[in-house]
Amino acid sequence: MEWVILGYWVLTLLFVLFTYTKIQNPEALIYGRIKVLALAAAMWAVYRMIPCRFTLLCRIGVQLALLSWWYPDTYELNKILPNLDHLFAGYEQQLFGCQPALLFPEAISNPVFSELMYLGYVSYFPLIVVVALFYFFWRYTEFNRAVFVILASFFIYYVIFIFLPVTGPQYYYGAVGLDNIAQGIFPNVHDYFATHDEPLPMPGYSHGFFYDCVANAHATGERPTAAFPSSHVGITTILLFLVWRAKNRILFFSILLFYVLMCMATVYIRAHYAIDVIGGWVSAVIFYVLLQSFWVLSKRRY
Repeated sequence: MEWVILGYWVLTLLFVLFTYTKIQNPEALIYGRIKVLALAAAMWAVYRMIPCRFTLLCRIGVQLALLSWWYPDTYELNKILPNLDHLFAGYEQQLFGCQPALLFPEAISNPVFSELMYLGYVSYFPLIVVVALFYFFWRYTEFNRAVFVILASFFIYYVIFIFLPVTGPQYYYGAVGLDNIAQGIFPNVHDYFATHDEPLPMPGYSHGFFYDCVANAHATGERPTAAFPSSHVGITTILLFLVWRAKNRILFFSILLFYVLMCMATVYIRAHYAIDVIGGWVSAVIFYVLLQSFWVLSKRRY
């Protein structure tokens, strides 16, 4: 797991160094990486000195928690590249003949349905914790493999997000105007998001508990980044694969309910285009198969 983190650390550090004069506050990005690396090394050292289940759980838990630190970091890197939302909105229009993210929340504004959508979206990180803890307590011999697949998938998505700057409807629609979007006009905003990060107001019932949860999360950590493919959909699909492999039907169907809501919610709250959801499905299958195969081959080697 530390090798996965180190690989991403080196790749992004090289990106920062090679684009040093174009990135805002590169010193802060470098210093942040030094702190993250030091923390990972410290947790690994503690586990080596006291190898037990508790120190392993702490070591993994810290890395899962740091995923929320790495996420906005992708924006700091990709905002120096030209934005591609006009292309993806155009692909969306060609495929569906409309903009589902524009029409979906307008078609169904029922408070109960809206809250279900936001419940699905906010369940993302709790589902990751649930699956990780399930493996830790009930499938301990496979715990490292499961967490490796989850962490490695996250970092692959983050690499894609850095080099494929797509912000999603909640940012792009506001930048170019809803009138343009409704008329099928998708202007190229070039480097607009290098200096602007204002999203559209979230649609749906604005007085609900889960609406507030998502709004608060967006206020603290959301950035105009990471739209294609949807890592929410991709990672949750991978969680389903892991639970199915573990042959726990109760957990599988419990997660499946939230999974369906998640896939719908990403478009409903305008975080993603519908093609981002499709990209999440396809990428999840590819990542899961490749990472499982890599794990098996690495174990055979050693």
